[in-house]
Amino acid sequence: MHQNRIIKGQRKKGAIFGYINIAVKNLVSLVYTPLLLHYIGNADYGIYQTTYSLIFSLSLLSMGFTEAYVRFYMQFKEKSEKPDDRIKKLNGLYLVTYFVIALIATIIGVIMASRAEIFFSKEFSCNEIQLARILMIIMSVNIGVTFLSTPFDAFIMVHEEFVFQQTRQLFTQVAQPVLAVVLLEVGWGAVGVASAQLVLTTILLLLNIRFSLQKLGMKFIFWSYEGKLLKGILVFSFWVLLSQIFDLINNQVPNYLLAATTTATIVATFAIALQIRSIFISLSVTMSNVFIPKINNIVARSNDNTILTELMAKVGRYQSILFIYVYGGFLIVGKYFVDIWAGNTNQAAYGLAAAMTLPLFIPLIQNTGIEIQRAKNKHKMRSLIYLFTAFLDIAISAILIPRYGYWATAIGYILSILLGPGVFMNWYYHRTIGLDMLFFWRHQLPSMINGIIVVSAGMLLVYLAPVRSIFMFIGYALVYSLVYFLSIYLFILDENEKHKVRALFRR
Repeated sequence: MHQNRIIKGQRKKGAIFGYINIAVKNLVSLVYTPLLLHYIGNADYGIYQTTYSLIFSLSLLSMGFTEAYVRFYMQFKEKSEKPDDRIKKLNGLYLVTYFVIALIATIIGVIMASRAEIFFSKEFSCNEIQLARILMIIMSVNIGVTFLSTPFDAFIMVHEEFVFQQTRQLFTQVAQPVLAVVLLEVGWGAVGVASAQLVLTTILLLLNIRFSLQKLGMKFIFWSYEGKLLKGILVFSFWVLLSQIFDLINNQVPNYLLAATTTATIVATFAIALQIRSIFISLSVTMSNVFIPKINNIVARSNDNTILTELMAKVGRYQSILFIYVYGGFLIVGKYFVDIWAGNTNQAAYGLAAAMTLPLFIPLIQNTGIEIQRAKNKHKMRSLIYLFTAFLDIAISAILIPRYGYWATAIGYILSILLGPGVFMNWYYHRTIGLDMLFFWRHQLPSMINGIIVVSAGMLLVYLAPVRSIFMFIGYALVYSLVYFLSIYLFILDENEKHKVRALFRR
């Protein structure tokens, strides 16, 4: 019982720290992104984002092994006759695997850097290509170090040490831009930004190793090879890999298509819209991530669909309330925000971000469903459908970019989200996974209706009296926040939740 209270405390504190992380990250971005644009300019910023997208594609080499680790760890812990030995073998297999992956990723990245010119259009100058080459080398080493840290990250997650994970990330959110600005001041430019990221990634690796070995007692067995275990991990991970390809295509490839056919300035505008969109994704992932070990534990013990449906609906409800609040706030004051944050040249980022983020409401409040699929080892069909919609996204983007520019990539993305996570996955959850999706959506309906009413009123106010100063921006944001959360408290929360809110304010 005491252990359960500790774990629940870790989940709650982990989620709280996670949202503190997001708040700090976005507050830092308010200063950091304009600073980058000031120091290195729109063109170099576009190059930095494009090279990041290219090198980030190497993350596919992880092949979904991280997700597989949590599932196999829980299966061994609950069902194995000698769980300790099997977990040690799992740890050894993962450490060796990720060492090889890190080496391969670094080598591929360096090779890509040597031929950097093939990834950019003729509009890019020789100096811009040379900058991209240097950035790609630094980022390749960075992703290699990230891979080395992955086995320790996974071990920390299954032990539900969310406070350590989130406080460690909080440190990097603050330290990285500070170090980057120092390097920018001494004239390192975009190279300094990439170098700061590499330094912090290396520090994180050392912190993970120390915590895993000393605090959690992580141990390894390297000399006992289990072909059946490796085969099971590979089969499971392959379908996760296909899902990651979908995410990569939808999130990164449009940058490359724009870079290959347009200008650095257009790429920069689209990159800013993506940065705004990523805020919404992080809001959802933060909450669902703390339930990954619990979901795998439920499936390993009882595989009770009623419990899983209720958990998914409960978490989805909180994600829905948060998503609608942030999205509504962006619709109301976001246009002015983008103007003062990214400048007049990037005003189109407001419309792009608003259009691409809205369909994300469906998958982002259902993130726990992804982990339920994986825990049940029924994620194959999702990967196939998502891969199909990802290629649909790229086909639409490639055809329409010459005529519509960055709006072509937005159209392709929106259609892929509506068809895949929107239509297909809800049918699949209900018919194949065994979750009651009618129950799920009934659970979300009140917060959705409430959000539509409050946000519509806010948009009407802005239409009648547009935001023209920082004081109006702050005033509108405060009034909207007060009205939204008051309506949530009065009309959406049940008595038990209201009691917890009152207790929180009393503390």
